[in-house]
Formats: sequence, structure tokens, C-alpha cells
Amino acid sequence: MAPAAMTFASSLSDAQPVAFWLDDPGRPAALPALTGTEQCDLLVVGGGYSGLWTALLAKERDPGRDVVLIEGREAGWAASGRNGGFCAASLTHGLGNGLARWPEEMPLLEELGARNLDAIGEAVARHGIDCDFERTGEIDVATEPHQLRELHEVHEEATRLGFSGRELLDRDAVRAEVDSPTFLGGLWDRDGVAMLNPARLAWGLKRACRDLGVRVYENTPGLDLVRHGAGMAVRTPYGRVLARTVALGTNVFPSLVRRVRPYTVPVYDYALMTEPLSTEQLDSVGWKRRQGLGDSANRFHYFRLTADHRILWGGYDAIYPFGGRLSAERDHRPETYLTLARNFFRCFPQLEGVRFSHAWGGAIDTCSRFSAFFGTAHAGRVAYAAGYTGLGVGATRFGAEVMLDLLDGADTERTRLAMVRSKPLPFPPEPVAWAGIGITKWSMARADANGGRRNLWLRAMDRLGLGFDS
Repeated sequence: MAPAAMTFASSLSDAQPVAFWLDDPGRPAALPALTGTEQCDLLVVGGGYSGLWTALLAKERDPGRDVVLIEGREAGWAASGRNGGFCAASLTHGLGNGLARWPEEMPLLEELGARNLDAIGEAVARHGIDCDFERTGEIDVATEPHQLRELHEVHEEATRLGFSGRELLDRDAVRAEVDSPTFLGGLWDRDGVAMLNPARLAWGLKRACRDLGVRVYENTPGLDLVRHGAGMAVRTPYGRVLARTVALGTNVFPSLVRRVRPYTVPVYDYALMTEPLSTEQLDSVGWKRRQGLGDSANRFHYFRLTADHRILWGGYDAIYPFGGRLSAERDHRPETYLTLARNFFRCFPQLEGVRFSHAWGGAIDTCSRFSAFFGTAHAGRVAYAAGYTGLGVGATRFGAEVMLDLLDGADTERTRLAMVRSKPLPFPPEPVAWAGIGITKWSMARADANGGRRNLWLRAMDRLGLGFDS
């Protein structure tokens, strides 16, 4: 191993192979599994954000509605407790993606996203959820000249459409906010992103659900979904649930509606967490306003400060397992941790000597349009939302509203959206999916290294509305 690589490796020597957010002495004990038969008006399958918001909003809409939630392990243990804690207003995985797909709807989608983020903050306060919720905003930084041009184009389009709250920063301005020799400029979304502790948000939502009367069962996976009289039945390892309606919030895990499965693939994403920084170390970086940051490459990093002054540093590698097979073994990838450490010290050379306390990964679901899709099954008795592609911390609450609207058969501004009424293109079967995703990843890396120039493959994917992201 080269000396530089040895230095990066030594920064990881004490890193615990567990998600920082889940390594919390305040983590609640698991609730008992379901045994026997339960009956309810609404069954929610999945105890991540998607399911928790659905159960909570169902009770807030109608306190008399009898709601049961089942979770295969513990609430928040998967993507909801492992992510970076970026809670974005965007429902479309960014302004550029939304404008490319639903240009006529973007003013409404921006408004709905802003209202959704406000509602999350209000729910956190109303239910007393201690999750370090901060409306800091986020800066998209350019580290290459072509990325700077792209940020200017996004800002010009946002200004033309009257979308406020975004500020262009030149090299000196962005480095006055967060100092890295790699930063050439940035686009600061001042209003549209909050930072939070993702696991504590999930645990707080679980508590709020139970306070409102939702019956929550953990270590209770849903095994199959079938019609039962006028409603539905979901079998579990030790029993079953009979429900009038069902909302599926399983996301990266195989949907109980089999025809939905080809629309998503799992992507493994990884992150590091530093030890707490000293006052001198923090001063060397700046970061007084605690914004979230992300660079603008195809293989991008996201990074932010925690409440106890650590830096979370994640992203870059997006690993697709052949056949979409999920495995706990893939939750850790030492070669990616080494890459992340190397890139961290390239971004912040003034933090040489900082060590990482935690290193972890996990699977998220992505779809070919990078943003959630929705639908119903079994004559409207079942609703689903999936495909959030890494921006589900905020958008899952909106998805919960959509699922409840669909189950109620309601005509709302949400259900009228083309985004809600349309589907992404499904991924092809193996081995075509594996080959296509591999070519796409290779092409994206080449584009990063070649001034952002997209090759024939990527341009063809753009025309088809297809992509691969995390």
C-alpha cells in the first residue's frame, strides 16, 4: 500500500462498522412481534419514513381510523436510519430533474415541496421529536469549471421561473461559508433543506404514531398480500392482518405487489463520520451556518455537520448488486471507505489527522426517473409509493399524503399531478440491467473526467428519460 493510502487507512482504524445515527444509547427497545390475527381499517407495511408518515397522517386526518403498522425489523433500521439527514423540500430530486420531466408542473411541485418541508418542521415541534432539526439550507458546490457553468444555468432557470431562495456564490463567497481549496463556486438553496438526525426522526415518528393509537408491531415482515372478502389480508410469520386498505412503504425491499418490482433497483451507498472536531479544526473550515453540502459531480459526495460537531461524508460510489439481491454483507465495503477517506482529505486538507469514528452503508431504492412514483392495486384497496432515490427524508411525507389520497379515492392537487399519474420506465431483466447500469456508471465517470461531456450512451439515456443515481 502506498504511503498516502496508508495514511487514509489509518484514519479508519478505529471506525466502528455501524451507522452513527443508530449507535445511540437512546435507541428505543424493539416492540413485540404480531401474533395471531389483527383487524384494522388501514394496514401500513414498513416502518421507515414512508410507512411512519402514512400511519401518522392517517390518524391525524381521521382519529377514528383504526391503523396497524408492521415492520420487518425495527422502525428506522434501514435507509431511514442510515442516511445523511438531508431533509429537502424538492419532490423531484432537484430542480433540473423536475424541469426535464414536468416543466409545466414545476411551480406547483415547488410549492407543494415547500409546504411539505414546513409541515415536517411543524410535526417535529408538535410531537416533541428531538431530532436536531435545523433549517440551514444546502450549498451545491462546483469543483470543476463545467459544474460551475451548470450551476449558473440552474440559477438562471430558477430566476426566470420566479423561484426564490437560491443564491449564486463565487469562489471567494463559497469559501467564506465553507473553506475547501477544491471549491470554485456554489449555489446556495437557503430555504429548501433542513438538516436532522435521521434515526431520531424515525424513532420520534414511531412514538407519535403510538401516542395517536397506531398499533405498531416490529420484527413482523409482511410475507404476502391477498384479497380477503371486501378487503385484504397480509400474512406475517406468526399471524396475519385483515385490513380494509393497505399502504405499502417497503421501498428498497421487494414490493408485495409483484408488478411494481421491476420499477426499482437497490443501490448501496456508504458514509463516514468523523470524531468530534475541536474548535481549532472547525475554525479552519468555517461552516458557521452549518449548511448541508454536496458537490456537483455525477459521482458526488454529500457532507454536513452534526449537532456534536462531527462531519458526515458520504456518497461517490453507488453499488448495484447483480440481480438486485439485498445482503447485510454489502452494508460494509472497505474499498469504498478508503476512497471516501482519500476524497475527504482532498477536500479538507486542513483536517489532516482527523479520524473517523463510524463507517457504514446501506441500500436505497432508485428508479429510472430518480424521484418517487405512485399507484394502486387490487381495485384501489392497496396503494404504494417507491423510488425516492436518496431524497426520501422529506419527500416520503408527501408520498404518504398521496397514498392516503389514493386509498380514499380523493381528487386532490396531488393526485392530479402528472408526476403522480405517470410511471418511470422499468428496469430490464438480468443480465441486461447489470450491463446497462455498468455502462451507465462507466459513462458517468468518464463525463466527470471530461468536462461533463456526455457520451452517446448517456445522451441516448437522456432522450429515453432513463438514468441511474443514488
